[in-house]
Amino acid sequence: MGLLDFLKRKPEELEELDLSWLQVDMHSHLIPGIDDGSKTMEESLQLIKRLSDFGLRKIITTPHIMSEYYKNTPEIINMGLEDLRKSVKAEGISIEIEAAAEYYMDEIFLEKVKSGQPLLSFGDRYILVETGFINKPQMLLEIIFQLEMAGYKPILAHPERYQYLIHDKSLLEDLVDRNILFQVNLLSLTGFYSKQVKDFGEMLIERGLVKFFGTDCHNERYLDMLEMLPKSKIYSKIKQSEWMNSLL
Repeated sequence: MGLLDFLKRKPEELEELDLSWLQVDMHSHLIPGIDDGSKTMEESLQLIKRLSDFGLRKIITTPHIMSEYYKNTPEIINMGLEDLRKSVKAEGISIEIEAAAEYYMDEIFLEKVKSGQPLLSFGDRYILVETGFINKPQMLLEIIFQLEMAGYKPILAHPERYQYLIHDKSLLEDLVDRNILFQVNLLSLTGFYSKQVKDFGEMLIERGLVKFFGTDCHNERYLDMLEMLPKSKIYSKIKQSEWMNSLL
């Protein structure tokens, strides 16, 4: 091939992102103005329209509840959900919208669980929980135990992003032995966060430890990068497998 032939070559076309196999996105931040996700209703509608165009039939959006930063309550989230649903309907976007929360696991959350305060769950009593990214919380296993005692089924959000878990194989095996449900961010598989996170996420998938996927959508930048997912070597594999999202 000569130089002119090389220059004339068309760039390889990227396969369009298809999330119809996932059916339900159970991790996002689309209620406007209550956490670090969408800021306005207009932005929320743009994001939801794109997610619908990707083939999703349902979104369970999960605002942060963090005692130090996002002091949301079930009442605040449900009011936001009602406004969001009205706007989605008015806009003519054909997608089902529900809401739960992404709970930060700390001492205050542990007290909520122990005292029987109502928590936002979805599906079969699933509850989405997260930790800090660097250090393992001392009460991690205690909170998981208390949630299970209260009848919840904890889903650990984006385990592939936790540095302490990447470097602590014994903790990973402990969580696996306890049958903790793992949810991986699809964005992690694009290298959005880092190659280390991407590699760890792929390893979790290859081992069969991942039960849920989520977009963790916060803004347009997330969805722009998500459209790169078909370039991932694991995209075909996850498209052809069954995930618990479809049961929600």
